[in-house]
Amino acid sequence: MREGGEKTEVEAKRPAVGLACSEDIRARYIDPSDLVRLESFAEFHYQQFEARTTLREAQRDEHAEHVLAEFCEGIDALVVCHGAPYLSERVLVKAPRLRFVGELEGDRFSYRIDLQAALDRDVVVVDTTHGSSWPTAEWALALMMIGLRNAGALFRRLIAGIEPYPMGRAMRHLDRGYSQAELSGKRVGLLGFGHVAWRLVELLRPFNVDVVAYDPYAARDLAVAYGIAFAPLETVLDADVVVCLLPLTPSTEQLIGFRELDLLRPESVFVNVSRGRVVDSAALARRLERNDIVACLDVFDPEPFPLDSPLLHQENVFVTPHIAGVTAESRTRFFSLMVDELARHFGGCEPQNLLTARIAHLRNSGTDIV
Repeated sequence: MREGGEKTEVEAKRPAVGLACSEDIRARYIDPSDLVRLESFAEFHYQQFEARTTLREAQRDEHAEHVLAEFCEGIDALVVCHGAPYLSERVLVKAPRLRFVGELEGDRFSYRIDLQAALDRDVVVVDTTHGSSWPTAEWALALMMIGLRNAGALFRRLIAGIEPYPMGRAMRHLDRGYSQAELSGKRVGLLGFGHVAWRLVELLRPFNVDVVAYDPYAARDLAVAYGIAFAPLETVLDADVVVCLLPLTPSTEQLIGFRELDLLRPESVFVNVSRGRVVDSAALARRLERNDIVACLDVFDPEPFPLDSPLLHQENVFVTPHIAGVTAESRTRFFSLMVDELARHFGGCEPQNLLTARIAHLRNSGTDIV
């Protein structure tokens, strides 16, 4: 930069990228090395906002939107996350240079963005929420094996001071009367086939499992690419292990109810690492009372998991408090993936994680996209 603050010709051609979020998000999500990568091809600007965090549409705040509009006037790309106000049409009108909007962590449904207004102005919109798919897939795999061994019940016995099962006979699942099982060679049913499922399939390859998936909206070419088969819901529920990976939409809320849970085969394992309200809690409790399946739940309805719930005392239930996607690595991965997307965009390539008008429509009408 020349004396007096004037930009050189090279600097003037560099795109300006703005980040709008809370100070806490900036501190925890932005790895310095990724910021260095971004600043190698763009100017970085930050504006602090402290709107209430939610995975639903951001609360409307006229003053905050006015501040956001002023912030966007001179930038080419905007990245938003928790704390940012709603990116409305009113804001977009005052941002003539804006051609890229990115959501770091928004559940893949553009709750903080007027997506249609952005697309009408030829603004590219991407979402890197799938940054948490790596640890979620890992935890799903862990819960599958915990369930097949009913390790939660064994842990309960040990901490209660109950003598472990004698090692001289076949290990039994309490009073259910069948042996503990291995994952290798089993049939695995996946409810939903998006980012988490893709990574889970990769992790499952050494186990030589047979994978079937239910997702009416997934591209059928994925079956060949990942070596799986798509099938109706009833077929997928008839597996040794069923893993729920469905997002919460109007069509998936309580999709797994009494009828569906009754289709689970005896001695099977049901895992949920997506959203609790996808499963009818009363129906799940009723199914577990039969004591012929094991449930491993990272999510539940309601959340947090009620401490007075009888499920906490059932030996065929293992629960964790919605931690599947929460790791130190995933927190910084969101921004790292966004820098990758910005580099593609300003390098003349298409982003990999576009949000489209179809996704905005399905957010309200419901779908099985993960």
